[in-house]
Amino acid sequence: MEEQYDLIVIGAGPGGYVAAIKAAKLGMKTAVIENREVGGTCLNRGCVPAKAMLHAAKLYQEVLSGERFGIISKEVSYDYGKVMSYKNETSESLRLGVEQLLKGNKVERISGTGSLTMDGRVRVKTTEGEEILQAKHILLATGSKPALLPIEGIRLPGIMTSDEMFQLDHVPENLIIIGGGVIGVEFATVFSSFGSKVTLLEAEERLLPGLDKEISQSVKLLLKKRGVDIHTKAFVRKIEKEGLDFICTYGEKVKDKEKIEVLKTPYLLSATGRIPNTDGLLEEGTILKMDRGRIVVKENFETSMPGVFAIGDVIGGIQLAHAASSQGICAVEGMNGKEPSIDLSVVPSCVYTDPEIACVGITEEEAKEKGIETVTGKFLTHANSKSFITKEERGFVKVVTDKETGVLLGVQMMCARATDMIGEMGTAISNKLTAEQLLKAMRAHPTYNESVAEALEDCIGGAIHVLPRR
Repeated sequence: MEEQYDLIVIGAGPGGYVAAIKAAKLGMKTAVIENREVGGTCLNRGCVPAKAMLHAAKLYQEVLSGERFGIISKEVSYDYGKVMSYKNETSESLRLGVEQLLKGNKVERISGTGSLTMDGRVRVKTTEGEEILQAKHILLATGSKPALLPIEGIRLPGIMTSDEMFQLDHVPENLIIIGGGVIGVEFATVFSSFGSKVTLLEAEERLLPGLDKEISQSVKLLLKKRGVDIHTKAFVRKIEKEGLDFICTYGEKVKDKEKIEVLKTPYLLSATGRIPNTDGLLEEGTILKMDRGRIVVKENFETSMPGVFAIGDVIGGIQLAHAASSQGICAVEGMNGKEPSIDLSVVPSCVYTDPEIACVGITEEEAKEKGIETVTGKFLTHANSKSFITKEERGFVKVVTDKETGVLLGVQMMCARATDMIGEMGTAISNKLTAEQLLKAMRAHPTYNESVAEALEDCIGGAIHVLPRR
């Protein structure tokens, strides 16, 4: 006899496991099916291990420059094997925590591969065989996988995606990275910090093309200072193998002319984004409305098949762990007749370079495209006491407000601890707060967060710790 659930979730990444726990807390009998480790890409092959590596790389650089603070370190070096152990232990500990949360909330954890049948049930294949499960609601949360551009030779053995990069047990002497988005920029930061000669190839006009232009320009300057060789408007034409090396041929547009260049390296990373992962998800005859590989959903995340929902990277859009988690919560709330508790239109975005980058809402340029008149406030963090103390003066905070109402529209930060400060700004935008309202609460001194207040002050009459404009 088929077991009946209130909810079956296929995929235990940040969208799936959060949705499962939320459902259990709302009294739903819930099962989650996962064919790999819980936590998905983020915890095991993405956000968490990347940030662990970035933290180790930053710490190494800080020790090298410790003399600024009177700390003399002789013969400073790193053990990359131990860096990898630290990275793996971090993911393992957090993964164990997720397992305990699922168990503690009485979510049934099924190790196997789930697929959707044509009659709206779930087939699960495990090492012991297969069975059919039935539920009132089914949630597809199978995430994404690395995308490979249609480049000749891109599938040659040895070319790495982010998945393989996390398994590399040494620091390469030379590394070519195809793609100057978040993944490419973060790996460039890690390996240049550990001494690799990194070449970064980006097809767009600038790095991090989806972010504020000033941030893109600043990132380029900082990476160049680290020794990263950056080429924008660079289109990879083909990749060939010659012995242990890859021969990468690319064309770089210079004054409307394409200049052909050739690079040679034993290590090549393809970091050109991710695509929805629907491999094996839909059985033969199972029809869901799709659009260029992604599952199409309604506002409540229901697919074209009644009772079947989808969230996270598999539906495309913003591919971020916190977006998937929030979508999972809202989808489950909808299943229970509740209004969404999270504003899904305001999604913070973070890049863990040094200094960090964090953005939420819209940029000044995007506001202009929407026909909105704005007032923009900006504060350079070299005038912030905490930044000066820690010698992390590089950076800025920029806030964009509606000229007519004063309501906060967007914030872009590139400074120390930016990723820890952006949450407040997201809350402000969701609640349509003005610069004046945000300034009503005093901020502790000395803190990095004071830079936010200075940028807000700049919107309404001038930052305190900035000389008057003449």
